[in-house]
Amino acid sequence: MKTDYKPLTWPLFLELIRLPAKTASLLPFLLGTAYAYYAYGQFNWLNTLIYFIGQMSIAFFVTGFNNVQDYYKAKDLAYRGRDNILGREHLNPHHMMALMMVFLIIACSMGILLIIRTNLVLLFIGGLAILIAITYTAGPVPLSRMPLGELLSGLCEGFGTIFIAAYVNMPKQLPIAMYFDGWHFVITANLAVILTLFVIALPIVILDGGVMYADNICDLQQDMKNQRFTLPYYLGKQRAVKLYPFVPGMAFVFVLIGILLGWLPWLMIVVFGLIPVVIRNTKAFLVAQDKGKTFITAIQNLLSVASVEVAVLVVMDIIRVLKS
Repeated sequence: MKTDYKPLTWPLFLELIRLPAKTASLLPFLLGTAYAYYAYGQFNWLNTLIYFIGQMSIAFFVTGFNNVQDYYKAKDLAYRGRDNILGREHLNPHHMMALMMVFLIIACSMGILLIIRTNLVLLFIGGLAILIAITYTAGPVPLSRMPLGELLSGLCEGFGTIFIAAYVNMPKQLPIAMYFDGWHFVITANLAVILTLFVIALPIVILDGGVMYADNICDLQQDMKNQRFTLPYYLGKQRAVKLYPFVPGMAFVFVLIGILLGWLPWLMIVVFGLIPVVIRNTKAFLVAQDKGKTFITAIQNLLSVASVEVAVLVVMDIIRVLKS
């Protein structure tokens, strides 16, 4: 039976890829780029531009691809026809999948360019990230149907993005590299730099995972109908909600650790001025876990902390340029 599909308009495309939420990918990119110059005095504009195109392309792919997979795998027909954008707007899933493949090809092409311009190690890092992105909602046992979403979301969008953004700006001081020395395959690693970047990324890792955690709490009943057994399912909603305030709390702890270790500038202390805002957002979510009303507070926590961190590092970078 032929289905009358609607054309993909520009507003629908923006909703399909959830463009407003892409700041969650943009801010870690900016943080890693700004930190590379602050801590190591290195900035490579061409590598940064290539990675920006690749990073945003993979971000568009992941969201659109997940929407298509959720459409196909939905067990709840009401969700499929009412909540999923493909069903609600009568979009052709085959065409949407083809469009997402274009974004994936662009991302992979940018990745190959960066491998050529930096080091082979990006092949493994980028390959792992793309594998996680695809298997998150695809395959016989999608990762999104397991209690791994918070961990994978935080590590990929948080640490992965920050690490690569810093990495591509450090071609003369790579924290990890792979190369052939004659017939020998050699791996070198600067564990101190890797550890530093990991600690610097942890607040964003935690808050990014917190967004997924809040999302899964809000969608718990719907997820159960669609046989998605996320972390809140195993914890139980009451326990999951009680644990939620610890997410932003731990993010602030690691900001403080970064400052005390000297890996972040003392000016970063201004981040703690956001505590009243984060507390207010967290209390609002604890009162009601509603996707349309209070879920946005988790995103606001991430964006506010990440934005201030980026702003502080940009200020420090400007000071460094003026002194040089």
